[in-house]
Amino acid sequence: MIETHALARLLRLASPALPVGAFGYSQGLEAAIARGWLKDEADIAGWLEDVLEFSLARFEAPVFCRLHRAWERGDSTAVAQWNELFLAARETAELRAETVQMGASLRTLLTSTGEFAPQLLQPLASLAAPAFPTAFAFAAVQWNVPLQAALTGYLFAWAENQVSAAVKTMRLGHIGAQRILGRVAAALPGLVESACTLADDEMSNFAPGLAIASCLHETQTSRVFRS
Repeated sequence: MIETHALARLLRLASPALPVGAFGYSQGLEAAIARGWLKDEADIAGWLEDVLEFSLARFEAPVFCRLHRAWERGDSTAVAQWNELFLAARETAELRAETVQMGASLRTLLTSTGEFAPQLLQPLASLAAPAFPTAFAFAAVQWNVPLQAALTGYLFAWAENQVSAAVKTMRLGHIGAQRILGRVAAALPGLVESACTLADDEMSNFAPGLAIASCLHETQTSRVFRS
């Protein structure tokens, strides 16, 4: 169970209104649509479900779990190690720049609102380039958001941003977008459970289609999104 105040804070972290610039990124989705790989609602749904299952749930989400637990323990060394591993595993320059920009923006936000004492922020401030999951997990721990709830919010926010990018890029209506998010929501409990129990040697972000789409986007001449 999640306490009401913690739930409200999680909703704030997962909100599209969070000023970290998530709306400016499509993570290769724009390139996949431009290349004709994704043509309709079914294609978008399949793409998002595959990225969730084969990339996020097997690497980004398990890293998030480890970051959340490290912040809970006050283990800044482990935080730094998992942060560096996550940055090193970004497949393209765009994907790395995205998570660094969003992580820095969230850190600036948390510093600027006055909700945290300087000594609490110091471990996050000491990171040269905090990735977005690192900063998100920090806020979740400080706001007493349990791990599985925090990860669910993190993954749903990712999916919501991806669907929003698809709506802006192709003929995907809002009803179709909600159908996709309904499918994602149904899959999240199982993905969160598996991500939180995955062993280190089982982690992998091998998703070549996603990496290729991101590479193609880096040289795409006409584009709306930064990734």
